[in-house]
Formats: sequence, C-alpha cells, structure tokens
Amino acid sequence: MEKQPRALPSALATALAFGASGAVLVLEIVALRLVGPYVGVTLQVSSSVIGVSLAAIAYGAWVGGRLADRFDPRTLLAPALILGAIGTALTLPLVRWGGELLRGGAAPAVLMLAALAVFPPALVLSAIAPMVVKLQLGDLRRAGSVVGRLSSIGTLGAITATLVTGFVFVAAMPSSVIILSLAVLLAVSGVALGWWLRRDLPGNPRIRASLAVVGLAGAGLGAVSPTPCDVETAYHCASVVQDPAREGGRTLILNSARHSYVDLTDPTHLEFDYVQWIGAVTDVLQPPGAPIDALHLGGGGFTVPNYLRATRPGSEQLVLELDGGLVGLDERELGLTTGSDLRVRVGDARVGLAERPDTAYDLVVGDAFGHLVVPWHLATREMADDIARVLRPGGVYAQNVIDYPPNRFIRAEAATVAAAFPHVALIAPPDAIAGKRGDNFVILASHDPLPIDALRAPLARLDAPPALLTGAELAGFVGDAHVLTDDYAPVDQLLAG
Repeated sequence: MEKQPRALPSALATALAFGASGAVLVLEIVALRLVGPYVGVTLQVSSSVIGVSLAAIAYGAWVGGRLADRFDPRTLLAPALILGAIGTALTLPLVRWGGELLRGGAAPAVLMLAALAVFPPALVLSAIAPMVVKLQLGDLRRAGSVVGRLSSIGTLGAITATLVTGFVFVAAMPSSVIILSLAVLLAVSGVALGWWLRRDLPGNPRIRASLAVVGLAGAGLGAVSPTPCDVETAYHCASVVQDPAREGGRTLILNSARHSYVDLTDPTHLEFDYVQWIGAVTDVLQPPGAPIDALHLGGGGFTVPNYLRATRPGSEQLVLELDGGLVGLDERELGLTTGSDLRVRVGDARVGLAERPDTAYDLVVGDAFGHLVVPWHLATREMADDIARVLRPGGVYAQNVIDYPPNRFIRAEAATVAAAFPHVALIAPPDAIAGKRGDNFVILASHDPLPIDALRAPLARLDAPPALLTGAELAGFVGDAHVLTDDYAPVDQLLAG
C-alpha cells in the first residue's frame, strides 16, 4: 500500500490555497491594464483576458492534480511558487515587447497578448490547490469537508485579491510595481517554504535557490523592459508628446491613441478636425463672446473647456472626468487651471449627470472614451434622455463618436440620440459617411431647431470641410439602425463590424 505523504499544517495549507488563488486574480486584473496600450480597452479585450485566465486555471488544476498523484506534492509546492514568480516577473517584458509586435485590435493579436500576459504564471499557480488538497486528504471519510474548505478558502483569496487590487493596488501604484512585487513575494514564499520542508524532502536545495535567482532575474528584466507610459493613472497609460512643428503644441496619448491636442500658448488653436467642428458649434451657439453654461462628459486634455474659457469669458463650466490621475497630469503638463469658472468632478459621467439639475446647461459636450470606444452606458437612450433633461431650450448637445466601415455604431448612436431629441444633425468627413474609412463623427442634438445655416459657413472655411447631414439625408444615413438601450447596447460588437 502506498504511503500517504504527510499532511501540511492546516494554517499553511490554508495560506497556500488563499495566496495562490489570490495571486491569479491579481494577475488577471493587472493584465487588463498591461495589454490596454497595445490592443485597447474593449469588451473583446476584457473577454480575452478573462477567458485566458479561466483556461489557465482549468489546465493548471488538471496538471496539478496529475502531478500530485505521481509525485510527493511536498516536493512540488516550493518549485511551483518559484516558477509562478518567474512567470509573473516575465509578464512585463513579454507583454511590452510582444505588444509592440501585436498592436491593434485584431482578435488573434488580442488573444495572443492576453495569453502572454497571464497564462504561464496563472497555470503554474493554479496547480498548487490540487497539490494542497492531496496532502490534506489523510482520511477519505472527510474528503468532502477538506475539499470544500480549501475550495472556499481559494475562492475567498480570489475575491479578496480582486477587491484589494481594484480598490487599493491599482490606485496606489503602477502596474509594473504590482507585478514585480507579486513576483518577489512568490519567490520569497517559495524559498521559505522549501527551507521549512527541507528536513522532510530529498533533493538538492540549490535547485530551489537557483529557481529563485532565475525569478529575481526575470523581475529585473521586467523592470528594464520598455514602457509606453509616462504616467500610469487608475484608468490609462498616459503620455504627453511635444509637437516639433509647434512650440506650445502637446499631444495627450491615452492607451496608444492620440486623445487630445493642447497648445499651451494659444487655447484657441484647435488641431483635431472633430474639435474644430465642436468649436464651430460653440461659436454660433450664442452671440460672440457671450458666456454660456457648459457641461463636459469627459475631460481628456480639456481642449474644449479651455477654448470656451478663452472665447467666452465668464462662462461657467463643469467637467465630469472619471480619471483623477489624468486631471493631475493635465495640471502638471498641459496647463490646466481650475477655478470657479471651470470646475472638475472626478467620477463616472453618467452618475455625475444624474446629479445635475434640470435645464441647467446651454451646451453639453460628450467626449468620453475608453480607448477608441464610447463606454456603452454613455451611448444609450436612457443616457440621451438624461442629457435632454439638463439641456436648456435652444441648447445643444455635441457628441464625439468614432466608427469604422460599415458605420454600424454611428448609425445606431445617431438613431439613439434622435429618439431623445427632435432635432439632430451629423458632422463627419464625406469619405467616412460614405463608408470608405473610419473617422470621428460629431452628433448634434437640441430641443429646438439647430443653427444649421449659421454653422455651414465656419465649417466650410476649415482646411478639410466636413459634410453636415440633416433631415432626409441624415434619415437615409441612419436607415433602420437599432436604438441602443441599457438593456441592449452591443457597442463593441457594432464597432467590430
């Protein structure tokens, strides 16, 4: 009869089950942030990372169970922790060098990068739980309670890691620090466990020490791997790039996308086409120079708020920006100064909008993005209804949208806004409307007739005059597109064509 390996102390078994499962969830959450600068932050990216993580957990549990039946699990636990540390440390160089080769949103690239980010270490760490279970099963009459207890402990570890990472770690430190700290913790735990078990186990302790050295070397490699971020906020990998052609020009890049352009010396200079269109709308909204009350859903580089501050002094503006770290970056490097005329509320735009009073604003600008995607909950009929609630008679809602052929999302979003407003127009490049290329679109909406005639002249004077669709032309473009609702808003799928 085969001798059952000696069980681990209950506290140690509990700690291993809790810690290994928690480490996998830390990797999963941080992986979403690591891959964002290269493939975006979309539903497909999140689904890929979650799916790859679950696959790693499944295969790891299967492999761990097989190994536990063939070998004394006590000989495997310390090497598993150290191998998990090595895989964790190598995550940074694998993603950062691999990401440069896999940039874009193609499904194979997304899946490949997700696998590089999480699969190897998650697989190894997920093999620990069945090894611990095997060691604790000294009495088969108690198999159910042992398996149930360790399974629940592992789940609690995953839950704890999810909450602490999401609420504390990500807000307190960069992703690279989280990954490297986790790698060091796993390596130290593996060495300590190997030392504690050394009297009971055959083999050369130098092997475990060598693995630990490899793990620390991997951590060092991760520390020196290239990073696409100047600043990593809670939501973005951000950098500011100087424009060599314009002394005061600065481009704000979020997750590899050119998000905003700011001229530090001239706030009236609008570089991006879609911002020029919105600027033209603000110019004709009221008599020149007259102050207005404006609400901005998304701050970015605060280009439009600063433009209004310069062209309509005395205006009162409120910006709802999700990312407080981005606001700090704007203040340090893009010349943002807040005050009584330009206030910032950090938080979700929809939550902040719901708190605003009725008929409070002459202008609402929607320019909130997750990478290149309008967050789905900001693109629904219910959201548009709430914007209509806070907009004054004669006021205008201007929403920036990005789409690609065959223009399924912009058609659906135009239909959605039209369901909440009686007067709607669309500004976009003619080639984008024709479905020849992807680009920005700006939807205009109002309770009252839009200033279309006044708007045509400034748009025509631009270097690249856009098309302006209204009435039957707009209805023909929208066609039979579905209205998006809180119950059904497949924004990512519509963008994917």
